Amino acid sequence: MNLLLLEETDFIDADHVRLSGRRLAHMLDIQQVSVGDTLRVGRIGGLMGRGTVLELDNGSALLAVDLSESPPAKLPLTLLLAMPRPKMFRRILQHCATLGVPEIILLNSVRVEKSFWQTPFLQPEVVRENLLLGLEQARDTVLPTVRIEKRFKPFVEDSLPGIIDDRLALVAHPGDYPACPRGIDQPLTLAIGPEGGWIPYEVDKLIEAGMQPVQLGERILRVETAVTALLARLF
Repeated sequence: MNLLLLEETDFIDADHVRLSGRRLAHMLDIQQVSVGDTLRVGRIGGLMGRGTVLELDNGSALLAVDLSESPPAKLPLTLLLAMPRPKMFRRILQHCATLGVPEIILLNSVRVEKSFWQTPFLQPEVVRENLLLGLEQARDTVLPTVRIEKRFKPFVEDSLPGIIDDRLALVAHPGDYPACPRGIDQPLTLAIGPEGGWIPYEVDKLIEAGMQPVQLGERILRVETAVTALLARLF
């Protein structure tokens, strides 16, 4: 935990917070703080700064906070992501939040099993928890938005053209396509498929909507690896 994130309900007044639960346990067991110590803190959706421990016991901690720093800038990116396997999904959410992805749209695909959409990891509170873990790692306070689109064809035909209007739009897919560009400096919509990639019909529909296919080479990557590799290469 590189940043102690503060919920609105933590604030006693404008300059003081009281913490308990997981964050208190981390302060006691991992950081081993004492009264008088100063920690990096950030208000979820707001500014970052310093928190000074005023009171501390096994039940709660009282901190005086001074918040004056802006969080780091997000990537100029909308990520279209075929719904991953549930065991990977939580890690991918954390990676996306850590890397600065501001918007994630989860898509259906022929290769996405129906059971993936039933995972409890899609519950809003679980999604938020994993995004917060990513923000804590990166020292960021602004949660990415997560949107679910289970109907591939209507989304690609009706919604996607408006999303990619006046933006660079890339679909990552193995094959005889141009190499993924490096170090871009413009807004981007990026589509990453499921394990095994998009099926040809889906690639064709994404291209028809205005996306350009690109590839990372001959090796087939896991989704969580592809997300990190593509974002690192692009930005």
